[in-house]
Amino acid sequence: MISRISVAFLVLIAMAACQPAKPEINFPKTDLGAAPLIPKPVKTVATHSAFGLDQNTAIYTSTTDPKLEKVGQFLSEKIKWSTGLDLAVNSSDDSKSVERFIYINLADDASLETAESYQLDIKKDSILLNAKTAAGAFRGIQTLRQLIPEKSNDTLTDHALWPIPSGQIVDSPKFEYRGAMLDVARHFFTLDEVKKYLDILAYYKYNTLHLHLTDDQGWRLEIKSWPKLTEVGGEFEVGGGKGGFYTQEEYKELVAYAADRHITIVPEVDMPGHTNAASVSYPFLNGNGKPLKTYTGTQVGFSTFDAQKDTVYSFLDDVIGEIVELTPGPYFHMGGDESHVTKKSDYILFVEKVEKIIQKHGKQMVGWNEVAQADISSSSVLQLWNEAKYATKAAQDGSKIILSPAEKAYLDMQYDSLSKFGLHWAAYIPVDEAYNWNPETYIEGLPRESILGIEAPLWSETISNSTEMEYLAFPRAIGYAELGWSPAEHCNWEDYRQRLAQQVAYLNKKQVAYYPTKLVDWKEE
Repeated sequence: MISRISVAFLVLIAMAACQPAKPEINFPKTDLGAAPLIPKPVKTVATHSAFGLDQNTAIYTSTTDPKLEKVGQFLSEKIKWSTGLDLAVNSSDDSKSVERFIYINLADDASLETAESYQLDIKKDSILLNAKTAAGAFRGIQTLRQLIPEKSNDTLTDHALWPIPSGQIVDSPKFEYRGAMLDVARHFFTLDEVKKYLDILAYYKYNTLHLHLTDDQGWRLEIKSWPKLTEVGGEFEVGGGKGGFYTQEEYKELVAYAADRHITIVPEVDMPGHTNAASVSYPFLNGNGKPLKTYTGTQVGFSTFDAQKDTVYSFLDDVIGEIVELTPGPYFHMGGDESHVTKKSDYILFVEKVEKIIQKHGKQMVGWNEVAQADISSSSVLQLWNEAKYATKAAQDGSKIILSPAEKAYLDMQYDSLSKFGLHWAAYIPVDEAYNWNPETYIEGLPRESILGIEAPLWSETISNSTEMEYLAFPRAIGYAELGWSPAEHCNWEDYRQRLAQQVAYLNKKQVAYYPTKLVDWKEE
Protein backbone atom coordinates (compact mmCIF):
# COMPACT_ATOMS: atom_id res chain seq x y z
CA MET A 1 0.00 0.00 0.00
CA ILE A 2 2.70 2.53 0.95
CA SER A 3 4.33 2.37 -2.47
CA ARG A 4 1.08 3.53 -4.05
CA ILE A 5 0.56 6.51 -1.77
CA SER A 6 1.69 9.79 -3.25
CA VAL A 7 4.72 11.73 -2.13
CA ALA A 8 2.42 14.48 -0.89
CA PHE A 9 0.95 12.15 1.72
CA LEU A 10 4.40 11.18 2.96
CA VAL A 11 5.27 14.87 3.22
CA LEU A 12 2.14 15.44 5.30
CA ILE A 13 3.13 12.63 7.65
CA ALA A 14 6.63 14.10 7.99
CA MET A 15 5.20 17.57 8.70
CA ALA A 16 2.88 16.16 11.34
CA ALA A 17 5.82 14.39 12.98
CA CYS A 18 7.69 17.69 13.21
CA GLN A 19 4.87 19.50 14.99
CA PRO A 20 5.17 20.11 18.73
CA ALA A 21 3.74 17.23 20.70
CA LYS A 22 0.04 17.67 21.43
CA PRO A 23 -1.65 16.36 24.56
CA GLU A 24 -2.98 12.87 23.98
CA ILE A 25 -6.76 12.78 23.71
CA ASN A 26 -8.28 10.00 25.75
CA PHE A 27 -11.12 8.93 23.50
CA PRO A 28 -13.79 6.63 24.87
CA LYS A 29 -13.61 3.18 23.30
CA THR A 30 -15.26 3.07 19.88
CA ASP A 31 -16.51 0.29 17.63
CA LEU A 32 -16.34 1.03 13.91
CA GLY A 33 -18.12 -2.26 13.23
CA ALA A 34 -21.20 -1.05 15.09
CA ALA A 35 -21.53 2.19 13.10
CA PRO A 36 -24.98 2.40 11.42
CA LEU A 37 -23.60 2.63 7.88
CA ILE A 38 -25.95 2.26 4.90
CA PRO A 39 -25.08 0.60 2.58
CA LYS A 40 -23.21 -1.81 4.81
CA PRO A 41 -19.54 -2.05 3.75
CA VAL A 42 -17.93 -5.24 2.50
CA LYS A 43 -15.36 -5.36 5.31
CA THR A 44 -14.90 -3.41 8.53
CA VAL A 45 -12.07 -3.77 11.06
CA ALA A 46 -12.31 -1.75 14.28
CA THR A 47 -9.28 -0.48 16.23
CA HIS A 48 -11.39 1.07 19.02
CA SER A 49 -9.88 4.56 19.17
CA ALA A 50 -10.95 7.67 17.24
CA PHE A 51 -9.97 10.46 14.88
CA GLY A 52 -10.79 13.85 16.38
CA LEU A 53 -12.52 16.01 13.76
CA ASP A 54 -12.20 19.62 14.83
CA GLN A 55 -11.19 23.13 13.80
CA ASN A 56 -7.57 22.01 13.44
CA THR A 57 -8.37 19.41 10.77
CA ALA A 58 -7.54 19.98 7.10
CA ILE A 59 -8.41 18.12 3.89
CA TYR A 60 -5.84 17.32 1.19
CA THR A 61 -6.07 15.54 -2.14
CA SER A 62 -3.25 13.66 -3.84
CA THR A 63 -3.56 15.45 -7.18
CA THR A 64 -4.79 18.77 -8.48
CA ASP A 65 -7.15 16.91 -10.80
CA PRO A 66 -10.30 19.10 -10.70
CA LYS A 67 -12.54 16.05 -10.17
CA LEU A 68 -10.62 14.93 -7.09
CA GLU A 69 -10.40 18.46 -5.70
CA LYS A 70 -14.18 18.70 -6.16
CA VAL A 71 -14.54 15.61 -3.99
CA GLY A 72 -12.46 17.31 -1.28
CA GLN A 73 -14.50 20.50 -1.56
CA PHE A 74 -17.74 18.52 -1.42
CA LEU A 75 -16.58 16.82 1.79
CA SER A 76 -15.61 20.17 3.29
CA GLU A 77 -19.01 21.68 2.44
CA LYS A 78 -20.90 18.74 3.92
CA ILE A 79 -18.81 18.76 7.10
CA LYS A 80 -19.64 22.45 7.47
CA TRP A 81 -23.33 21.67 6.88
CA SER A 82 -23.37 18.98 9.59
CA THR A 83 -20.95 20.41 12.17
CA GLY A 84 -20.30 24.06 11.37
CA LEU A 85 -16.56 23.39 10.93
CA ASP A 86 -14.94 25.18 7.99
CA LEU A 87 -12.13 22.90 6.84
CA ALA A 88 -9.56 24.08 4.32
CA VAL A 89 -8.92 21.96 1.21
CA ASN A 90 -5.36 21.80 -0.16
CA SER A 91 -4.46 24.96 1.72
CA SER A 92 -0.87 26.21 1.69
CA ASP A 93 -1.50 28.63 4.55
CA ASP A 94 1.19 27.83 7.14
CA SER A 95 -0.34 30.19 9.69
CA LYS A 96 -3.17 27.80 10.48
CA SER A 97 -2.43 25.01 12.90
CA VAL A 98 -3.16 21.61 11.37
CA GLU A 99 -3.17 18.84 13.95
CA ARG A 100 -5.02 16.16 11.98
CA PHE A 101 -5.82 15.69 8.34
CA ILE A 102 -8.03 13.83 5.90
CA TYR A 103 -6.15 12.72 2.79
CA ILE A 104 -8.01 11.68 -0.37
CA ASN A 105 -5.70 9.64 -2.57
CA LEU A 106 -5.97 8.21 -6.07
CA ALA A 107 -4.21 4.86 -6.20
CA ASP A 108 -4.04 2.25 -8.94
CA ASP A 109 -4.13 -0.56 -6.43
CA ALA A 110 -5.12 -4.12 -7.38
CA SER A 111 -7.18 -4.41 -4.22
CA LEU A 112 -9.49 -1.67 -5.53
CA GLU A 113 -11.63 -3.96 -7.64
CA THR A 114 -13.90 -1.47 -9.42
CA ALA A 115 -14.03 2.21 -10.36
CA GLU A 116 -16.20 2.81 -7.28
CA SER A 117 -14.18 0.77 -4.79
CA TYR A 118 -12.54 2.60 -1.90
CA GLN A 119 -10.61 1.99 1.32
CA LEU A 120 -10.76 4.08 4.47
CA ASP A 121 -7.97 3.93 7.04
CA ILE A 122 -8.95 5.91 10.13
CA LYS A 123 -6.28 6.62 12.75
CA LYS A 124 -5.99 9.08 15.63
CA ASP A 125 -4.19 11.73 13.60
CA SER A 126 -5.15 10.95 10.00
CA ILE A 127 -7.79 9.55 7.71
CA LEU A 128 -6.59 8.09 4.43
CA LEU A 129 -9.18 7.51 1.72
CA ASN A 130 -7.79 5.43 -1.13
CA ALA A 131 -9.69 5.05 -4.41
CA LYS A 132 -8.94 4.30 -8.03
CA THR A 133 -11.15 7.13 -9.37
CA ALA A 134 -12.82 10.31 -8.19
CA ALA A 135 -16.12 8.38 -8.25
CA GLY A 136 -14.69 5.84 -5.81
CA ALA A 137 -13.40 8.65 -3.59
CA PHE A 138 -16.85 10.23 -3.67
CA ARG A 139 -18.48 7.00 -2.50
CA GLY A 140 -15.90 6.81 0.28
CA ILE A 141 -16.65 10.28 1.60
CA GLN A 142 -20.32 9.34 1.95
CA THR A 143 -19.21 6.63 4.36
CA LEU A 144 -17.04 9.15 6.18
CA ARG A 145 -19.97 11.58 6.44
CA GLN A 146 -22.08 8.86 8.03
CA LEU A 147 -19.36 8.23 10.63
CA ILE A 148 -19.37 11.81 11.95
CA PRO A 149 -21.39 11.92 15.19
CA GLU A 150 -24.48 14.07 15.27
CA LYS A 151 -23.14 16.01 18.27
CA SER A 152 -19.64 17.01 19.29
CA ASN A 153 -17.94 15.76 22.44
CA ASP A 154 -16.94 18.96 24.21
CA THR A 155 -15.46 17.21 27.25
CA LEU A 156 -12.37 15.84 25.48
CA THR A 157 -10.72 19.18 24.61
CA ASP A 158 -11.21 22.89 25.14
CA HIS A 159 -13.14 23.14 21.87
CA ALA A 160 -15.79 21.18 19.96
CA LEU A 161 -14.55 17.85 18.62
CA TRP A 162 -16.37 15.06 16.75
CA PRO A 163 -14.81 11.60 17.42
CA ILE A 164 -14.85 9.36 14.32
CA PRO A 165 -14.32 5.68 15.23
CA SER A 166 -10.99 4.31 14.07
CA GLY A 167 -10.26 1.26 11.95
CA GLN A 168 -10.35 0.21 8.33
CA ILE A 169 -13.17 -0.10 5.81
CA VAL A 170 -12.70 -1.94 2.51
CA ASP A 171 -15.68 -1.49 0.26
CA SER A 172 -16.91 -2.12 -3.27
CA PRO A 173 -20.34 -2.11 -4.95
CA LYS A 174 -22.18 -5.32 -5.79
CA PHE A 175 -23.77 -3.90 -8.94
CA GLU A 176 -22.39 -1.50 -11.52
CA TYR A 177 -25.81 0.19 -11.91
CA ARG A 178 -27.70 1.45 -8.85
CA GLY A 179 -30.53 3.67 -9.90
CA ALA A 180 -33.71 5.48 -9.02
CA MET A 181 -36.28 6.72 -11.51
CA LEU A 182 -38.39 9.85 -11.16
CA ASP A 183 -41.47 10.43 -13.30
CA VAL A 184 -41.56 14.17 -14.00
CA ALA A 185 -44.11 13.70 -16.82
CA ARG A 186 -47.33 12.82 -14.93
CA HIS A 187 -46.51 15.61 -12.45
CA PHE A 188 -43.72 18.09 -12.99
CA PHE A 189 -41.01 18.52 -10.34
CA THR A 190 -38.90 21.64 -10.11
CA LEU A 191 -35.16 21.82 -10.48
CA ASP A 192 -34.75 22.33 -6.72
CA GLU A 193 -36.95 19.33 -5.92
CA VAL A 194 -34.94 17.05 -8.20
CA LYS A 195 -31.65 18.42 -6.81
CA LYS A 196 -32.75 17.58 -3.27
CA TYR A 197 -33.61 14.05 -4.42
CA LEU A 198 -30.14 13.77 -5.98
CA ASP A 199 -28.53 14.90 -2.71
CA ILE A 200 -30.22 12.11 -0.75
CA LEU A 201 -29.51 9.48 -3.40
CA ALA A 202 -25.84 10.46 -3.43
CA TYR A 203 -25.61 10.11 0.37
CA TYR A 204 -26.62 6.45 0.01
CA LYS A 205 -24.27 5.76 -2.96
CA TYR A 206 -26.73 5.69 -5.85
CA ASN A 207 -25.02 6.36 -9.17
CA THR A 208 -27.94 6.79 -11.59
CA LEU A 209 -31.09 8.89 -11.85
CA HIS A 210 -33.44 7.90 -14.67
CA LEU A 211 -35.77 10.76 -15.63
CA HIS A 212 -39.09 9.80 -17.23
CA LEU A 213 -39.37 13.00 -19.27
CA THR A 214 -42.40 12.32 -21.49
CA ASP A 215 -45.77 10.64 -21.27
CA ASP A 216 -49.40 11.08 -22.31
CA GLN A 217 -49.87 13.93 -19.84
CA GLY A 218 -46.77 16.04 -20.50
CA TRP A 219 -43.49 16.63 -22.33
CA ARG A 220 -40.92 18.05 -19.90
CA LEU A 221 -37.74 18.93 -21.86
CA GLU A 222 -37.31 21.75 -24.34
CA ILE A 223 -36.50 20.56 -27.87
CA LYS A 224 -35.41 23.56 -29.90
CA SER A 225 -36.11 21.99 -33.30
CA TRP A 226 -39.66 21.07 -32.20
CA PRO A 227 -40.76 23.88 -29.83
CA LYS A 228 -44.44 22.91 -29.58
CA LEU A 229 -43.47 19.83 -27.57
CA THR A 230 -43.18 22.07 -24.53
CA GLU A 231 -45.28 25.03 -25.70
CA VAL A 232 -48.28 22.69 -26.05
CA GLY A 233 -47.25 19.35 -24.55
CA GLY A 234 -45.66 20.84 -21.44
CA GLU A 235 -48.70 22.81 -20.32
CA PHE A 236 -50.60 20.11 -18.43
CA GLU A 237 -50.23 17.29 -15.92
CA VAL A 238 -52.37 14.70 -14.14
CA GLY A 239 -55.39 16.35 -12.54
CA GLY A 240 -55.24 19.40 -14.80
CA GLY A 241 -52.42 21.30 -13.11
CA LYS A 242 -50.23 23.78 -14.94
CA GLY A 243 -47.46 21.32 -15.83
CA GLY A 244 -44.06 22.74 -16.68
CA PHE A 245 -40.80 21.81 -18.39
CA TYR A 246 -37.05 22.19 -18.17
CA THR A 247 -35.31 24.51 -20.59
CA GLN A 248 -32.18 23.05 -22.08
CA GLU A 249 -30.12 25.30 -19.83
CA GLU A 250 -31.98 24.04 -16.76
CA TYR A 251 -31.53 20.44 -17.86
CA LYS A 252 -27.80 21.00 -18.35
CA GLU A 253 -27.68 22.48 -14.85
CA LEU A 254 -29.37 19.34 -13.51
CA VAL A 255 -26.99 17.04 -15.42
CA ALA A 256 -24.00 18.98 -14.03
CA TYR A 257 -25.42 18.90 -10.48
CA ALA A 258 -25.80 15.13 -10.76
CA ALA A 259 -22.30 14.75 -12.24
CA ASP A 260 -20.82 16.60 -9.25
CA ARG A 261 -22.35 13.81 -7.16
CA HIS A 262 -21.07 11.14 -9.58
CA ILE A 263 -24.63 10.34 -10.61
CA THR A 264 -25.45 9.70 -14.28
CA ILE A 265 -28.69 11.04 -15.70
CA VAL A 266 -30.55 8.62 -17.99
CA PRO A 267 -33.17 10.49 -20.07
CA GLU A 268 -36.30 8.65 -21.18
CA VAL A 269 -38.58 9.52 -24.07
CA ASP A 270 -41.32 6.91 -23.75
CA MET A 271 -42.48 5.52 -27.12
CA PRO A 272 -44.23 4.29 -29.23
CA GLY A 273 -46.93 4.33 -26.52
CA HIS A 274 -47.34 6.93 -23.77
CA THR A 275 -47.08 9.55 -26.54
CA ASN A 276 -50.26 11.63 -26.38
CA ALA A 277 -48.51 14.86 -25.29
CA ALA A 278 -46.16 14.64 -28.27
CA SER A 279 -48.96 13.86 -30.72
CA VAL A 280 -51.14 16.71 -29.42
CA SER A 281 -48.17 19.00 -30.08
CA TYR A 282 -47.51 17.57 -33.58
CA PRO A 283 -50.54 15.61 -34.86
CA PHE A 284 -48.65 13.95 -37.76
CA LEU A 285 -47.01 11.70 -35.12
CA ASN A 286 -50.29 10.11 -34.07
CA GLY A 287 -50.91 6.49 -34.99
CA ASN A 288 -54.13 5.56 -33.17
CA GLY A 289 -56.51 7.20 -35.68
CA LYS A 290 -58.49 9.03 -33.00
CA PRO A 291 -59.08 12.76 -32.43
CA LEU A 292 -56.35 14.33 -30.32
CA LYS A 293 -56.81 16.28 -27.12
CA THR A 294 -54.76 16.96 -24.01
CA TYR A 295 -54.97 14.24 -21.39
CA THR A 296 -54.84 14.69 -17.61
CA GLY A 297 -56.06 11.28 -16.47
CA THR A 298 -54.07 8.21 -15.46
CA GLN A 299 -55.11 5.46 -17.89
CA VAL A 300 -52.37 3.94 -20.07
CA GLY A 301 -52.07 2.17 -23.40
CA PHE A 302 -54.31 4.29 -25.66
CA SER A 303 -51.66 6.29 -27.55
CA THR A 304 -49.06 5.40 -30.15
CA PHE A 305 -46.73 6.94 -32.69
CA ASP A 306 -47.29 5.97 -36.30
CA ALA A 307 -44.59 3.36 -36.89
CA GLN A 308 -45.05 3.44 -40.67
CA LYS A 309 -44.22 7.13 -41.25
CA ASP A 310 -40.68 8.15 -42.15
CA THR A 311 -41.41 11.61 -40.76
CA VAL A 312 -41.86 10.09 -37.28
CA TYR A 313 -38.31 8.74 -37.38
CA SER A 314 -36.97 12.08 -38.71
CA PHE A 315 -38.67 13.75 -35.74
CA LEU A 316 -37.14 11.22 -33.33
CA ASP A 317 -33.71 11.66 -34.89
CA ASP A 318 -33.92 15.37 -34.08
CA VAL A 319 -35.26 14.82 -30.56
CA ILE A 320 -32.80 12.10 -29.62
CA GLY A 321 -29.94 14.10 -31.13
CA GLU A 322 -30.72 17.19 -29.06
CA ILE A 323 -31.11 15.24 -25.81
CA VAL A 324 -27.92 13.28 -26.43
CA GLU A 325 -26.02 16.55 -26.88
CA LEU A 326 -27.15 17.58 -23.40
CA THR A 327 -26.56 14.21 -21.70
CA PRO A 328 -23.00 12.83 -21.39
CA GLY A 329 -23.93 9.46 -19.88
CA PRO A 330 -23.86 6.22 -21.90
CA TYR A 331 -27.61 5.48 -21.97
CA PHE A 332 -30.78 6.70 -23.70
CA HIS A 333 -34.07 5.14 -22.55
CA MET A 334 -36.73 4.68 -25.24
CA GLY A 335 -39.48 3.41 -22.92
CA GLY A 336 -41.37 0.83 -24.94
CA ASP A 337 -43.88 -0.29 -22.29
CA GLU A 338 -47.66 -0.62 -22.43
CA SER A 339 -47.99 0.21 -26.12
CA HIS A 340 -51.29 -1.64 -26.31
CA VAL A 341 -52.77 -0.06 -29.47
CA THR A 342 -49.61 -0.54 -31.56
CA LYS A 343 -49.77 -3.58 -33.86
CA LYS A 344 -47.13 -6.08 -32.81
CA SER A 345 -45.42 -5.93 -36.21
CA ASP A 346 -45.38 -2.14 -36.04
CA TYR A 347 -44.06 -2.25 -32.48
CA ILE A 348 -41.16 -4.50 -33.47
CA LEU A 349 -40.38 -2.34 -36.51
CA PHE A 350 -40.45 0.79 -34.36
CA VAL A 351 -38.15 -0.55 -31.63
CA GLU A 352 -35.58 -1.76 -34.14
CA LYS A 353 -35.57 1.56 -36.03
CA VAL A 354 -35.32 3.65 -32.84
CA GLU A 355 -32.50 1.49 -31.52
CA LYS A 356 -30.50 2.30 -34.66
CA ILE A 357 -31.16 6.04 -34.21
CA ILE A 358 -29.98 5.87 -30.60
CA GLN A 359 -26.86 3.96 -31.62
CA LYS A 360 -26.18 6.47 -34.41
CA HIS A 361 -26.03 9.17 -31.73
CA GLY A 362 -23.48 7.16 -29.74
CA LYS A 363 -25.66 5.82 -26.91
CA GLN A 364 -26.78 2.44 -25.65
CA MET A 365 -30.52 1.90 -25.77
CA VAL A 366 -32.39 1.03 -22.60
CA GLY A 367 -35.99 -0.16 -22.86
CA TRP A 368 -38.70 -1.59 -20.63
CA ASN A 369 -38.97 -5.36 -20.86
CA GLU A 370 -41.43 -5.39 -23.79
CA VAL A 371 -38.64 -4.32 -26.18
CA ALA A 372 -37.28 -7.88 -26.00
CA GLN A 373 -40.02 -8.80 -28.51
CA ALA A 374 -37.87 -7.06 -31.14
CA ASP A 375 -34.48 -8.16 -32.44
CA ILE A 376 -32.42 -5.84 -30.24
CA SER A 377 -28.65 -5.59 -30.09
CA SER A 378 -26.75 -7.25 -27.26
CA SER A 379 -25.43 -3.77 -26.41
CA SER A 380 -28.95 -2.62 -25.53
CA VAL A 381 -30.14 -2.93 -21.93
CA LEU A 382 -33.49 -4.35 -20.86
CA GLN A 383 -35.27 -3.01 -17.78
CA LEU A 384 -37.51 -5.63 -16.21
CA TRP A 385 -40.71 -4.42 -14.58
CA ASN A 386 -43.32 -7.15 -15.02
CA GLU A 387 -42.57 -10.21 -17.18
CA ALA A 388 -39.55 -12.31 -16.31
CA LYS A 389 -39.60 -14.17 -19.62
CA TYR A 390 -38.40 -11.03 -21.39
CA ALA A 391 -35.43 -10.67 -19.05
CA THR A 392 -34.28 -14.25 -19.53
CA LYS A 393 -34.73 -13.99 -23.32
CA ALA A 394 -32.74 -10.74 -23.52
CA ALA A 395 -30.02 -12.19 -21.28
CA GLN A 396 -29.75 -15.26 -23.51
CA ASP A 397 -29.24 -12.87 -26.44
CA GLY A 398 -26.43 -11.12 -24.59
CA SER A 399 -28.16 -8.05 -23.16
CA LYS A 400 -27.67 -6.80 -19.62
CA ILE A 401 -30.69 -6.50 -17.34
CA ILE A 402 -31.78 -3.78 -14.90
CA LEU A 403 -34.10 -5.23 -12.27
CA SER A 404 -37.13 -3.12 -11.31
CA PRO A 405 -39.83 -5.69 -10.48
CA ALA A 406 -42.97 -3.70 -9.76
CA GLU A 407 -44.07 -5.91 -6.87
CA LYS A 408 -40.77 -5.31 -5.06
CA ALA A 409 -39.06 -2.15 -6.34
CA TYR A 410 -41.76 0.34 -7.38
CA LEU A 411 -41.59 3.30 -5.03
CA ASP A 412 -45.07 4.47 -6.02
CA MET A 413 -46.70 1.39 -4.51
CA GLN A 414 -48.47 2.06 -1.23
CA TYR A 415 -46.88 0.86 1.97
CA ASP A 416 -50.24 -0.49 3.13
CA SER A 417 -53.95 0.19 2.85
CA LEU A 418 -53.63 3.32 5.00
CA SER A 419 -50.92 5.01 2.89
CA LYS A 420 -51.76 8.59 1.94
CA PHE A 421 -50.20 8.38 -1.52
CA GLY A 422 -49.40 5.76 -4.12
CA LEU A 423 -51.15 2.88 -5.86
CA HIS A 424 -51.28 -0.85 -5.21
CA TRP A 425 -51.97 -2.51 -8.56
CA ALA A 426 -48.68 -4.46 -8.25
CA ALA A 427 -48.61 -4.91 -4.47
CA TYR A 428 -48.53 -3.18 -1.15
CA ILE A 429 -44.83 -2.82 -0.37
CA PRO A 430 -44.07 -2.21 3.33
CA VAL A 431 -40.50 -1.29 4.23
CA ASP A 432 -39.48 -4.82 5.19
CA GLU A 433 -40.89 -6.33 1.97
CA ALA A 434 -39.01 -3.70 -0.05
CA TYR A 435 -35.77 -4.88 1.56
CA ASN A 436 -36.33 -8.63 1.90
CA TRP A 437 -35.48 -9.90 -1.58
CA ASN A 438 -32.28 -10.84 -3.33
CA PRO A 439 -31.88 -9.28 -6.80
CA GLU A 440 -29.22 -11.85 -7.69
CA THR A 441 -31.65 -14.78 -7.39
CA TYR A 442 -35.05 -13.10 -7.83
CA ILE A 443 -35.54 -14.11 -11.48
CA GLU A 444 -35.19 -17.87 -11.90
CA GLY A 445 -32.79 -18.71 -14.69
CA LEU A 446 -31.29 -15.23 -14.96
CA PRO A 447 -27.49 -15.49 -14.63
CA ARG A 448 -25.84 -13.19 -12.09
CA GLU A 449 -23.43 -11.92 -14.76
CA SER A 450 -26.38 -10.69 -16.85
CA ILE A 451 -27.61 -8.32 -14.12
CA LEU A 452 -26.39 -4.77 -14.66
CA GLY A 453 -28.05 -3.61 -11.46
CA ILE A 454 -31.30 -2.49 -9.88
CA GLU A 455 -33.49 0.60 -10.14
CA ALA A 456 -36.35 1.85 -7.99
CA PRO A 457 -38.92 3.71 -10.13
CA LEU A 458 -41.19 6.40 -8.68
CA TRP A 459 -44.21 7.07 -10.90
CA SER A 460 -46.00 10.29 -10.05
CA GLU A 461 -49.72 9.82 -10.79
CA THR A 462 -50.62 10.40 -7.11
CA ILE A 463 -47.95 12.91 -6.06
CA SER A 464 -47.26 16.50 -7.07
CA ASN A 465 -44.56 17.94 -4.80
CA SER A 466 -41.36 17.10 -2.99
CA THR A 467 -43.06 16.27 0.32
CA GLU A 468 -45.28 13.64 -1.29
CA MET A 469 -42.38 12.29 -3.34
CA GLU A 470 -40.24 11.84 -0.24
CA TYR A 471 -43.07 10.10 1.62
CA LEU A 472 -43.12 7.35 -1.01
CA ALA A 473 -39.38 7.20 -1.66
CA PHE A 474 -38.05 7.13 1.88
CA PRO A 475 -37.14 5.02 3.69
CA ARG A 476 -37.62 2.37 0.97
CA ALA A 477 -35.04 3.95 -1.37
CA ILE A 478 -32.46 3.64 1.42
CA GLY A 479 -33.00 -0.12 1.49
CA TYR A 480 -32.69 -0.38 -2.29
CA ALA A 481 -29.36 1.43 -1.99
CA GLU A 482 -28.10 -1.38 0.23
CA LEU A 483 -29.52 -4.12 -2.02
CA GLY A 484 -27.61 -2.59 -4.92
CA TRP A 485 -24.31 -2.11 -3.08
CA SER A 486 -23.79 -4.61 -0.27
CA PRO A 487 -23.04 -8.35 -0.49
CA ALA A 488 -26.17 -10.46 -0.11
CA GLU A 489 -24.83 -11.97 3.13
CA HIS A 490 -24.81 -8.48 4.68
CA CYS A 491 -28.45 -7.80 3.78
CA ASN A 492 -30.20 -8.89 6.95
CA TRP A 493 -33.47 -7.18 7.87
CA GLU A 494 -33.02 -7.22 11.65
CA ASP A 495 -29.55 -5.73 11.35
CA TYR A 496 -30.63 -3.26 8.68
CA ARG A 497 -33.65 -1.96 10.59
CA GLN A 498 -31.37 -1.08 13.52
CA ARG A 499 -29.10 0.92 11.23
CA LEU A 500 -32.06 2.49 9.43
CA ALA A 501 -33.47 3.68 12.76
CA GLN A 502 -30.34 5.77 13.25
CA GLN A 503 -30.73 7.67 9.97
CA VAL A 504 -33.20 10.04 11.63
CA ALA A 505 -30.64 12.76 12.33
CA TYR A 506 -29.66 13.03 8.67
CA LEU A 507 -33.22 12.76 7.38
CA ASN A 508 -34.47 15.42 9.77
CA LYS A 509 -31.58 17.78 9.11
CA LYS A 510 -32.21 17.37 5.37
CA GLN A 511 -35.95 17.93 6.06
CA VAL A 512 -36.93 14.69 4.35
CA ALA A 513 -40.64 13.91 4.73
CA TYR A 514 -40.04 10.17 5.14
CA TYR A 515 -42.72 7.65 6.11
CA PRO A 516 -42.11 6.72 9.79
CA THR A 517 -43.06 3.07 9.53
CA LYS A 518 -43.79 1.28 12.80
CA LEU A 519 -41.60 -1.59 11.58
CA VAL A 520 -38.60 0.51 12.65
CA ASP A 521 -37.86 1.84 16.15
CA TRP A 522 -36.77 5.27 15.01
CA LYS A 523 -34.06 6.90 17.14
CA GLU A 524 -35.67 10.29 17.47
CA GLU A 525 -33.45 13.24 18.33
